Amino acid sequence: MRMQRLMSWVAAIGFVAVSGVALAQQGPDALVRQVSGEVLDAAKADKSIQAGDLKKISALVEAKVLPYVNFTRMTSKTIGPQWNKATPEQKQKVQDEFRTLLLRTYAGALSQVKDQTVEVKPVRDVSDESNVLVRSEIRGKGQPIQLDYRLEKAGDAWKIWDVNVGGLWLVTTYQGQFKPVLSQSGIDGVIKLLVDLNGKAAAANS
Repeated sequence: MRMQRLMSWVAAIGFVAVSGVALAQQGPDALVRQVSGEVLDAAKADKSIQAGDLKKISALVEAKVLPYVNFTRMTSKTIGPQWNKATPEQKQKVQDEFRTLLLRTYAGALSQVKDQTVEVKPVRDVSDESNVLVRSEIRGKGQPIQLDYRLEKAGDAWKIWDVNVGGLWLVTTYQGQFKPVLSQSGIDGVIKLLVDLNGKAAAANS
């Protein structure tokens, strides 16, 4: 459970760190490096974000994060083979509920931002690449935390579809949580699980 909370916290910083329309055509490491400091500074300075204001964080994510995340690929990889058997309605519903879950993760995670910084490691020439791994570290008190991104190129823009925190990939982690539910109840079972989790979180924050 502690690792899941840690992963959620760092993943939230990781996703928010790769925003900015003006940077969309930069290399993936340059994009992360230039924007991450600005976003962390904004989180540190915004008391509404620090308080976990879901509405404000949702607006931030919608405007600055989601355009740079291939959420369909992330969700389909998490669901696995049953994704191809799902109806369009099921696919949309599970994406919506999964996104809500991550938004609530951001709300809790960004409220913990204090003195952290992000060190992004340079990548080799990616001019002929369509899939890239960008490595970085979160630095603050204590040991640095590994934070890696899997990105794919869509047109001239790079998009994230997975994040690795301390050796644990986000997609793989949720695959493990969803697998027994998928085996027993299919994708509708995952939708119900996500609805229940989101409902409990909403009730706890009301």
